[in-house]
Amino acid sequence: MSGETLPPWPRRPALFLDFDGTLVEIVEHPSLATASPRLMALLPKLPGACGGAVAVITGRRIEDVDRILAPHSFFAAGVHGLERRGVGTITTCGVDAKLDEIRRRVEPFVAAHEGVWIEDKRLAFAVHYRSRPELEPDVHRFVAELERTAPRDVEILLGHKVFEVKPAAADKGRAIAAFMQEPPFAGRTPVFVGDDVTDEAGFRVVNALGGVSIKVGAGQTLARWRLADVSAVIAWLSESVNAAG
Repeated sequence: MSGETLPPWPRRPALFLDFDGTLVEIVEHPSLATASPRLMALLPKLPGACGGAVAVITGRRIEDVDRILAPHSFFAAGVHGLERRGVGTITTCGVDAKLDEIRRRVEPFVAAHEGVWIEDKRLAFAVHYRSRPELEPDVHRFVAELERTAPRDVEILLGHKVFEVKPAAADKGRAIAAFMQEPPFAGRTPVFVGDDVTDEAGFRVVNALGGVSIKVGAGQTLARWRLADVSAVIAWLSESVNAAG
């Protein structure tokens, strides 16, 4: 992985972008996230530089991303691939009743810790503790306990001051792989930019396809390239798009 040279821009890229921590700054509550003027100026240029092959790959629901990026709209995979918007359609995986069982186990932990709250994503749920970072050791111990007894078809993901519980049937890597088999993505070189542990499945797939995997920020990663922060991502995309145009 290169930490000094900017990531390359393929001749025919298929661009996959994580959202929080990649395109927008991480904030205390997801509802407070906003798109910067720099990002809004960049968005309309991306499809032309990628032959229309641009997708947002996020843990958020697709409708939340659309609201923040409006009036711009892209292909998308939401809730870590549990919902996916291809050409004009949104498909979703079924909701697993086992999630309700795990949520009932999580609720007492949340109730016992002020500032910790549950985000309902319909197809999954997330537990946020950004306002209580000192709880991280307790959260990690609790998650380890959950994982020991969770069904094999349920996945628990630790992220930046959050953990998510979802069906294991989908992840960001599988979402990218599915897009790469469809137009306008097929036949292009995948580029995936992400910042969190949940993006590692995407990096793995992109690496296997000979693409460009980019980690935002510090931390161990499978990604082969690195950018410092959201501002650096937008600067790199802007420079790459302008050079390609």
